[in-house]
Formats: sequence, structure tokens, C-alpha cells
Amino acid sequence: MITKRFCYRIGTISLLIATIAATAAAQRNRNWDGYPNWGGSFDLRQTALNAGFNEGSKEGRNDRSSNRYRNYNDFSGYRDATKDYNSRLGSRDLYRRYFQTAFEHGYENPNRYNNNDNRDRDRNRDYDRDRDRNDNRDRDRDRDRDRDRDRDRDRDRNDNRHGRNWDRYGRYGGSSELRQTALNAGYNAGIKDGRDDRRRNRHRSYSDFSEYRNATTDYSSKLGDRELYRRYYREGFENGYNDGWDGY
Repeated sequence: MITKRFCYRIGTISLLIATIAATAAAQRNRNWDGYPNWGGSFDLRQTALNAGFNEGSKEGRNDRSSNRYRNYNDFSGYRDATKDYNSRLGSRDLYRRYFQTAFEHGYENPNRYNNNDNRDRDRNRDYDRDRDRNDNRDRDRDRDRDRDRDRDRDRDRNDNRHGRNWDRYGRYGGSSELRQTALNAGYNAGIKDGRDDRRRNRHRSYSDFSEYRNATTDYSSKLGDRELYRRYYREGFENGYNDGWDGY
């Protein structure tokens, strides 16, 4: 009896260790190709993106269960952006930049792991469609050329960028006019600030910008819910800022 009980406990512990190891391996193997690469070592980028996404996912799930939505800067984990960091990885500021970017995506999409898992791709079809379905890329490019025939046609050639292709952005409800107005206003403000920071050779957190914190440019009550507008606006701003910083 003692031997059987002992073997059962050993088996349970072994299964727990295997589960933890498999989870850790899955996290290490997440595909972060869809995220910006601003330099630094592979380990720095991988560790920061993984830590930031996990932290953002946790906070996103908590807020959804409480039926609330907060600014990223409300979270101390986002403001600090140093979880799992150590000096052997390299630049602390660069680590924080990767961490905060992944936190934002994790908060908005807490169930989405940025890999090629079909389950996650189905859950986030709007977000991943253009990267994971190669047969739709040409169609999307043609749509962009028709709608943004001049400057934006060239900008949207990179499949990892959202640019002004609003089909690649999240859908959280509200009217088409609310979503379109908010994304456009946010993107315009973000790309302007991103280009300006690129010229000055500096990079700031989104929450450093008053227009991002307010997120109400071009809003009117006729469009609908103000908080929903602000959510779309910030998503547009973030992508616009990154595009401006990257030289688009």
C-alpha cells in the first residue's frame, strides 16, 4: 500500500513537472516575427516580448472579467516594464520598449498567442488573417491600392504592418463610422509623432503623448460610445507611431 501510494505521488509530481516544462517551451517558441525589431540580442527581445505579453494578457483577462477597460499606464507592470530583466540581456531601455509593446497586444488580445497555432489563429481571425493566409495577401494589397493609391500603397507592402488597412485592426463593436474615424485620427496623430521622434533620434512611450492619453481627437457624441472610440483611437495611434518611427 505504501509503495503504491509513493508511486502515485511520484507519477503526479512527474506529470506536473512535464506540464510546466511544456508550457515554458511553448512560451519560448512563440513566434514574435509580427513585432518590431529595434535591435538588441535575441534573448533580450524574446524575454521582453514574452514577459510583456504574459503580463498584459493577465491584466486584460482580469479587466474583462470585471467589465472594465483601463489605460496601459494605469498598470505598474507596464510603467516599470522590467519584469524578468537582468543586465546580462543588454539595454534596459530597449528591454522596456519591447516589453511595453507586447504588454499592449497582450492586454488587447489576452487569448492570443503570437504563433502558428490554429486555435489561436481562429480565435483572432481579424488580427492574424493577412499574415497567416497567404492566398489572401494579393487581394488585400489590391484593396489597399484602390483605397490609398498614393503614399499608402507602398507603405502597406510589408505584411507585418497594419498601415492604413483598417481590416487588420481589432473590431470591438460600434458603428463603422466610429471605428473608421477613430482609427484614422489615431493613426494620423501617431505617425506624425513617430516621424518627429525619429528625426530627434528618441523614442517615447505612447502614454507620454497627451493626444494618446485623451484619445478624443475628431470624436463627437453622434458617433457613439466615447470609451470605445478611445480604444480604437489608441490602437491606430500605436501603429501610426511605430510606422513613423520606422520611416514610413
